[in-house]
Amino acid sequence: MSLRGRGKIRAPRRGINTDTFEFDDIWAVLSQSLREIHMKNASSLSFEELYRNAYKLVLKKHGDKLYTRVKMLLAEHLEKVGLEDVKPLCPAGGSQVAASLGTAAIERRDGGNRFLMGLKNAWEDHQVCLGMMRDVLMYLDRVYCVDNKEPSIYIAGMGLFRDHILRSRGNEIGRYLNSIILDQIQMEREGDSIDRGTIRSCVYMLEGLYESDEENENEKLYLTSFEEEFLQASREFYKAEADRLLRECDAGTYLMKTHKRLVEEYARSHNTLSPLTEAKIRAVVEKCMIADSIKEVMEMEGSGIDKMLDHDKYDELRLLYQLISRVDPDKKILKEKTSARLITLGKEINRSISSTNVATTTAEAGEGPGEESSKSAAVAKEDREATNATTLAIKWVDEVLALKDKYDCIWQASFESDKGMNTALSRAFSSFINDFPRSPEYMSLFIDENLKKGLKGKTEEEVDQVLDKAITLFRYISDKDVFERYYKKHLSRRLLMGRSVSHDVEKQMIGKLKLEVGVAFTGRMEGMFKDMNISEDLTSEFKQRRAQMEVDGEANRMELSVHVLTPTFWPMGVMGGDADVQKTCTYPAEVDGMKEAFTKFYLDRHSGRKLQWQANMGTADVKAIFKGRKHEVNVSTYGMVILLAFNDVPIGESLTFEELQTITSIPDSDLIRNLQSLAVAPKTRLLRKEPMSKDIRRTDRFFYNENFTSKYTRIRVGLVANRAETEKERKETGDKVDETRAHQIEAAIVRIMKQRKLAVHGDLILEVINLLSNRFKPDPAMIKKRIESLMEREYLERVEGERQTYRYLA
Repeated sequence: MSLRGRGKIRAPRRGINTDTFEFDDIWAVLSQSLREIHMKNASSLSFEELYRNAYKLVLKKHGDKLYTRVKMLLAEHLEKVGLEDVKPLCPAGGSQVAASLGTAAIERRDGGNRFLMGLKNAWEDHQVCLGMMRDVLMYLDRVYCVDNKEPSIYIAGMGLFRDHILRSRGNEIGRYLNSIILDQIQMEREGDSIDRGTIRSCVYMLEGLYESDEENENEKLYLTSFEEEFLQASREFYKAEADRLLRECDAGTYLMKTHKRLVEEYARSHNTLSPLTEAKIRAVVEKCMIADSIKEVMEMEGSGIDKMLDHDKYDELRLLYQLISRVDPDKKILKEKTSARLITLGKEINRSISSTNVATTTAEAGEGPGEESSKSAAVAKEDREATNATTLAIKWVDEVLALKDKYDCIWQASFESDKGMNTALSRAFSSFINDFPRSPEYMSLFIDENLKKGLKGKTEEEVDQVLDKAITLFRYISDKDVFERYYKKHLSRRLLMGRSVSHDVEKQMIGKLKLEVGVAFTGRMEGMFKDMNISEDLTSEFKQRRAQMEVDGEANRMELSVHVLTPTFWPMGVMGGDADVQKTCTYPAEVDGMKEAFTKFYLDRHSGRKLQWQANMGTADVKAIFKGRKHEVNVSTYGMVILLAFNDVPIGESLTFEELQTITSIPDSDLIRNLQSLAVAPKTRLLRKEPMSKDIRRTDRFFYNENFTSKYTRIRVGLVANRAETEKERKETGDKVDETRAHQIEAAIVRIMKQRKLAVHGDLILEVINLLSNRFKPDPAMIKKRIESLMEREYLERVEGERQTYRYLA
């Protein structure tokens, strides 16, 4: 018997026909359910059963069929929605609805709103349906889509909405959408009201759709299909808007409307469109309405930046500053226009002061000089010119400070204390101040006026403010060495004549100058105060010594207060004298005895020194009796010598000009000036002149004026004290400044060359300018001249073969 092999028991094989029949049956159920979902009849469906059916198909490897059929079903449904529900809502006139001029605004708005609402509803319905389908087909997404790297049903459905609604060739709904949104925005820009919520919903739709199923953020339909068209339409609108406003509005209105447009576009980007567009639309408005047009706005006649600055339009200037800051962080055009206006106003001040000065001089020159002696006329004219110029100097500084205060307020209130703007304004001030040749002298006179009497009754804070203003203007001066020369002259007069309101304030001012330019600038000024303190101690000791000595009665009735001055600290010509020539004066015997006593006292204490008495720099208090009433008269030392000369002249008799000159030995110009104060000035006519006139002639006779009266016990006979210089004096000052500068330039050259040994011409010029810039701006031609002078004196030589290179010779 043959043996057969043992057979294997196997599970029955599933037939292909059975599988196909099962897919079709299940798909029929699924497709019908999905249609019910689209028809909003999902309440009767069993989502659990539908999920199991989809699960079964995927499990049986029919995921690809199911995925394809679902997409086909969605595509058919979306085509139907587009044709039947959305396209009929499109306004007549095609996609160029915004250009349809014959359509009333209300009709356009309502028609566009209906279309947007219909599209919004279709989109929201589609999202709801996709959400339900995603729940039913969850297993398909998790298994088939993941394994085959296909987009999920939800993502695929989004893409189908894009292709079959917005970009379907049969309805062009996407083009309608862009045109209608742009039209609605155009209407809102023109002042109409629109339904922002509906537009925002459609923008949400565009932000939720992408160009591809990868859903890259930079491929949102909002960015690729709508935004550029929106920006282009906005460019055209705002170019036209800028042109219209330039024609119809003034500068202030233009700025306000531009600001309003920027605010509107910011709100529109965040409330109607998308924040993604905010920076881009802002750039469009800024370019069209600010960058391309702001120059014309600033130059508008009657309302531009000049008008704003002149009339303190703080709000408009603040708006202008803010708008320009958007397009140019450096604010170049604002700096240029503001500086130009400031320089123009500053030059007008300079021109006004100069023309007034010229007019005054011309008027005086027109007065007939026939009756005046030449010297007297010259002295009188100089004094009048100087007094007028002093008044103009104070006026000039006051007007410059008022302009400074005005622009400081603008800078703080409108320019937000911008450091760059402050630098530009400072350069503008420096420009017109240094363009005025007398600015150092005028500024010193202003400080002098305040330190003499202008600060009386002011608090410490107010005093400090005045000094700070003076220092602010001082910073703008490039020729600080010229200012130093004038300041020392005026300071010396205040100290010697006791005119300073406070030594503490004087020292405070010098301290501020020291902080600005260093101790080298103020060293001599501080030396003046040292001399004043030492002189005070010397005078006190001398009085004590005199009190212990036996002297005659005449001398006992005299008191002497002496200022011993160190020549290197003090300008010797402070009272109009020449620094190189000692002024002559023959003192009365009683005064000369006191003078000699002090000289002996001083030289006993300081052997090897020499005292030179400067009569032109002192004052005296003289006791006089007029009509039985005692007066104390404060005069210059020359004035005292003149008055004492009349002690030996009987009442009713006189002295001529030449006789007074012989008795006193006072120089002509000083004698004329003092006699004008004593015999011509109405309030201090202690002497009587015959014939009476405002000038002093050599043939005039002078009498003791026994009829003089004054309600004051103490009388001050004033001369022209700190005043502006005459043309002749200014020329002399300029020559001395040039001489001093020549020495300073040479010292700087030697200092640089001693360190470097070799230097190229151009580099040496630059280094000298930088080294001396805190005192003055050296002229390159002057530097070159001083280099040649040093070469002649063998401090420097040219390097052989290199003519532009210098070598220092030890």
